[in-house]
Amino acid sequence: MQLFYTFLILGITVLLFMTNRIRADLVSVLSLLALIVTGVLEPAEALSGFSNSVVIMIAGLFVVGAGILRTGLAKRVGNLLLRWSGNSERKLFVLLLVIVIVVGSFMSNTGTVAIMLPIVISIAVSIKTDPSKYLIPLSYAASLSGLMTLIASPPNLIVSQTLVDYGYERLQFLDITPIGVIAAITGISFLYLSRNFLLPKGKNKQQDNSSQVSIKELIENYRLKGNLHFVQVLDHSPITAMKLSDLKIPAKYNLCILKIARKAGDARSILPITYQEMAGPNSVIQAKDILFIQGPRSQVEKMAEDFQLLLDVEMTNSDELVTGKMGIAEVLLTPYSSFINKTINEINFREKFNLNIIGINRKGTYISKNMSQVQLRFGDALLVQGAWEDIDRLSKETKDVVVVGQPMEHASMASASGKAPIAGLILLLMVGFMIFEVFPAVISVLIGAILMIITGCLRNMDDAYSQLNWESIVLIACMLPFATALEKTGGMAILSEGLVHLLGGFGPYGILIGIFIITMVFGQFISNTATAVLFAPIAMEAAINIGVSPYPFVIAVAVAASMAFATPVASPTNALVMTAGSYKFGDFVKIGIPMMIVMFIIMIIVIPLFFPF
Repeated sequence: MQLFYTFLILGITVLLFMTNRIRADLVSVLSLLALIVTGVLEPAEALSGFSNSVVIMIAGLFVVGAGILRTGLAKRVGNLLLRWSGNSERKLFVLLLVIVIVVGSFMSNTGTVAIMLPIVISIAVSIKTDPSKYLIPLSYAASLSGLMTLIASPPNLIVSQTLVDYGYERLQFLDITPIGVIAAITGISFLYLSRNFLLPKGKNKQQDNSSQVSIKELIENYRLKGNLHFVQVLDHSPITAMKLSDLKIPAKYNLCILKIARKAGDARSILPITYQEMAGPNSVIQAKDILFIQGPRSQVEKMAEDFQLLLDVEMTNSDELVTGKMGIAEVLLTPYSSFINKTINEINFREKFNLNIIGINRKGTYISKNMSQVQLRFGDALLVQGAWEDIDRLSKETKDVVVVGQPMEHASMASASGKAPIAGLILLLMVGFMIFEVFPAVISVLIGAILMIITGCLRNMDDAYSQLNWESIVLIACMLPFATALEKTGGMAILSEGLVHLLGGFGPYGILIGIFIITMVFGQFISNTATAVLFAPIAMEAAINIGVSPYPFVIAVAVAASMAFATPVASPTNALVMTAGSYKFGDFVKIGIPMMIVMFIIMIIVIPLFFPF
C-alpha cells in the first residue's frame, strides 16, 4: 500500500508542477506532508532534507553570490566577458557555457551556478536582454561539467567506488573526460541552435529592477553636484561648542547642513578614525569638524567668512552623500498626504523622521534653492538624505509618503562599494578549499558566506538573510526525501529490476539502453547522488549476470544521472535558476526533453566506444 501511495503522491506532484497553478515550493511542502500522513515516511525522515548538506550549502551560496553582486565583482567580470566576446551575443552565449563547464570540472555544479548566476544576470542587464535566455543553459552546462573529471560530480565517485566494492579497478581522474568532452560539445551545440525557439521569451523581472533610478542618477537629476560644499571648523571659530539650532543657518543663509564628519579620539594619533553623523538641531559643533553643506556657493562663502570657517576650493564629490551608513532616496507624496499645501518648514520633516529634504522634483522641474518656503503639492517627489535606517523607517510610513525603489538595496551596495577585490579573494579561497577538499564542500561555502559578512561585502546578518531564496531552499529540502520514500517502499528496485529483466534478451546494448533510460527518468525527480547510489549496484549485477564488462554500465549510470534537464527539481542548479529566471515547470520540459533525447542517442553510441563490453 505504501508503494502505491508513493507513486500516487509522486505522480500528483509532477502534475501540479506541470500545471504551474500552485507555487512549486507549496507543492513540495504538500507532497512532503502527504508522505507523512500516509505513513510512507516518519516525520524525522521527511524533515531530513532541511538538514541535508546540499540545502545548507545552497543557502550559503546565496550569501556568497550576493556578496559577488553587491561589491560590483559580478559587473567587473561581466564587462571582461563582454570584451572577450566582442559584443557578439552568439560568442557570449558559447563563452559563458564553456567557462561554466571548465570551472565546473573542478568544483560542484551547484557552486559553479551560484558563482556564475550574479555574473550572468549582470551581463544580461548590461546588454539589455532577458536573463532567462542564459540561465537554463547555465544550469544545463553545469550538469554536463560533471562528466569532465572524476571529482566533478558525486555520481562519478559513487560508480568508481561501486567498481572497487565488486573487485574492479577504480576510475582514474580523467577516465571519463573523453565522454565529458563529447557531451559538452553536444550540449553546447544543441543549446546554441535551439536557444531562440525553445528557451522562454518575455521580459524578466531582473530587467524591471534594472530600470530603477540609481543613486548616481538621482544626484545628477536633482543637480546636487554644484550645490554641495564642505567647510572645516577652525579652532578659533565662534560657532565651536554651539548647537546647530542656535545658529539658525537655514534662515540666515538659506543653507542646509547635511552631515558632520568628525575624528574620534586624538587627532594626532597615527590612524585617527573619522566617522560621520546626521546633522540635527541638537548637533554640537566641535573644532576640526567638517560640515557638509547644500546651497549656493556664494552663501557658503558668506557663512565661512562670518563664522571663520575654512572653505576648500574644491567641492565635495557627489558620492560623499552616500556611504555605508548614510544615503539618499526619492519619496513621493501620496494623495492623502498631510504635507500637501504646507511648506517644508511647517511639516517639521527633519524632526519627525531625522532626515533632510535636499531637493524637490515638481513635474520635471528640480528645486534645490529656497526650499524651506516652497509649498508642497500632490505629485511632488522629495529627495531625502540621512541614515539608511531612518530612510528604511520612512518607507514604512504609508500615509504621507511612498519611498521609491529599494533604499536598503542601495545601502548594501554603498556599504560594499570598493570591496570587489575582497569578494574576489573570498571566492578564490572558497573555490580552493572545495577543489583541494580542505574541508567538506558545505563547510567551505559557509566559511565563504561568513567572510562576506565579516569583511563588509554584505552589510550585516539581516542583509545576508534577505538574500536567501527560500522558494528554492524549501523546494529542494522537501523533494530530497522522495529518494528515501522510493528506496524504503522498494519502488525503485521493482522498476529497475523489471526493466533489466524485460530487456535482458536484447543483449548488452538492450540492458545498457534500459539502465540509461530508467536512471535518466528517475534522475528528474530525485538527486543525481541518490540516483547513482540506487542504480550503480543494479548496473553491476546486470553486467555480471550476462558476463560482460561492468564499466560501460556504471559509466552509463554516471552519465544518465547528470542528464537532469526536464524538471526544476532534477538538480539543485535547476532550482537555483528557476526563480532567478522566472521560469515555469513547462520551460524545463520544453527544452529539457529534446536535449535529453539528443544526449541519450549520442551517449549510447559513445560509451561503448570508450568502454567496450
